[in-house]
Amino acid sequence: MEASLRCNSGMIILALCSLMLCFCQTNKRDLSAILAERAEIEKLGVGMEFTFLEGPAWDGKGNLFFTDIPNNRIYRYSSDGAIKVFRDNTNAANGLMFDHRGRLIACEGGTGRVTAMAPDGEVVEVLASQYEGKPFNSPNDLVIDKQGGMYFTDPSFGSEENMPQDKQAVYYRTPDGTIRRVIDNMTKPNGIILSPDGSLLYVVDTFDKYVKAYKVTANGTPTDEHIFAVLQLHPEAKSEKSGADGLAMDVQGNLYVTTQLGVQVIDPDGRHLGIIQVPEVPANCTIGGADGKTLFITARKGLYAIKLKVAGVQFPLR
Repeated sequence: MEASLRCNSGMIILALCSLMLCFCQTNKRDLSAILAERAEIEKLGVGMEFTFLEGPAWDGKGNLFFTDIPNNRIYRYSSDGAIKVFRDNTNAANGLMFDHRGRLIACEGGTGRVTAMAPDGEVVEVLASQYEGKPFNSPNDLVIDKQGGMYFTDPSFGSEENMPQDKQAVYYRTPDGTIRRVIDNMTKPNGIILSPDGSLLYVVDTFDKYVKAYKVTANGTPTDEHIFAVLQLHPEAKSEKSGADGLAMDVQGNLYVTTQLGVQVIDPDGRHLGIIQVPEVPANCTIGGADGKTLFITARKGLYAIKLKVAGVQFPLR
């Protein structure tokens, strides 16, 4: 009887250990979950001279648009590998995204406004230029929701003594054009993106280490602020500034965050999958390509790409 009990107990313990091992293995995730096999970083536009690249946006038609802020240019990278100037004199355009009408929307940091461009690059509409009668500081990045509403960040990376706005904040432009300030408790709000279903809004602050998440209400108002993830910092960092900048989202809900360490990838539960190393410090990223599975990264003077297993969310949401 005693031997039988010992045997049964041993079998139970063995079964529990096997179950725990199986659970750990099935819950272990890393970059292999999202990177294509033998994926490597590729530099695009080799030989071209850029100064500080930002704002990558995929048009869904085979073209990637991105900005060179100091040089006041927007470039177009086509699927054949050619890179050409799309627009000069961009007013220090930064973040880009296409809207439901196929217009390229730009955060013009130099003029403190958000504008819409026609296919030839001509500005055809000013979507946002002031809040409560005052110009914006320097619109930085944006994301467009299913209703045609637009969230955009408005930090100031220059002197803060004479900022037009009293806050460095996040704004929401409703589909009818009304501008609302919706987040005002960040130091330097920067990258912004929505979850695949549009129910969550993610925002990073360049001057801290947190990815903040918000539930989105029916009228577009972000609520229930919470820390979604804590970003990894440089080993020699003397502060909690992660350098968090741009965001991208894939269809599985994985979030891509450009930081001083590279592109940090975080799963839908806020767990780190790893860091995609880039030869230069990355500024922003987006997912596109012919099959929708290429991560494009703007990194200082270089444009880079790496293949993924999973497709990216195409914005604006539909």
